[in-house]
Amino acid sequence: MKMRKFGKTGVEVGEVGMGCWAIGGNAHGNSYGPTDDATSLAAVRRALELGCNFFDTADVYGHGHSEEVLGEALKDARKKVFIATKVGGDFYAARPGRNFTPLYIGFALNQSLQRLQTDYIDLYQLHNPTLRMLERGEILMHMNAHKEIGRIRWYGVSIFTPEEGIAALEKGPPDALQVPYNIFQGKGWEKVFALAKEKGCAIIAREPLANGYLAGKYRGDEHFPDGDIRASMPPDYKQARAEAAARLKKILEIPGRRSLAQAAIRFALKPDAVSVVIPGAKTPAQVEGNLGASECPDLTERDMKNISEIVGT
Repeated sequence: MKMRKFGKTGVEVGEVGMGCWAIGGNAHGNSYGPTDDATSLAAVRRALELGCNFFDTADVYGHGHSEEVLGEALKDARKKVFIATKVGGDFYAARPGRNFTPLYIGFALNQSLQRLQTDYIDLYQLHNPTLRMLERGEILMHMNAHKEIGRIRWYGVSIFTPEEGIAALEKGPPDALQVPYNIFQGKGWEKVFALAKEKGCAIIAREPLANGYLAGKYRGDEHFPDGDIRASMPPDYKQARAEAAARLKKILEIPGRRSLAQAAIRFALKPDAVSVVIPGAKTPAQVEGNLGASECPDLTERDMKNISEIVGT
């Protein structure tokens, strides 16, 4: 596993981490289909064996269950790993919604610490606050109080758009930004990455496999169960992604050396501002494939040109 600096924190992390949304499980709410806890635990432990030291989750994934599984799997390796989680999706309320009040963050942090079986969180991230919240800046200041007393080591912001990234960097900056960055969403982030490097802010690239479509296994007509976030995607959107992935697979896959999924992860690792890419996984086999991207052939200039021609970036 190749290592990269995590912004200005002084910490080095494996360049490919493990995204833990999927191990939350549909049975518990807000996830990626059904899971089996024994398999999920085996997946996390296999990641550890292969040198992964960065694990990203959120309290809302599986409504706390992802954190519970992760805490159980990592409890004997706590000092060796970097745990990132998130706050802001208030699933405790009768009417779930966003909540970034200081009182709620303090409550949610306590709950996350208990589920993760730890007394500190390496990176605590605001989970998709609005652009207006970021422009005002108060929510970033609230995180410093928890940092000062050692409940969190660093704080970050998970965002959707480059505009949100710029606002966070100008008002903070936070220690890390988590951004959706993949072959389908690789355009428009140049200014964010440049400013993040200038300010020493780490970049976490999420969704490198584009909700699984860049694994190249979907036809576009799949039915996803209720609770799987892909169930609500428009049919034409799913079809277009599946067709593009099929074309990408033909030009990017190197049999026995690089799968389409690994090529997609290599794409997300291209910008030197990126500290870690966090593909999701539910099984040990998926973990092995994802982490193998750190050692597989990088994308060539010709590969990048072909990608641009297919997806229009």
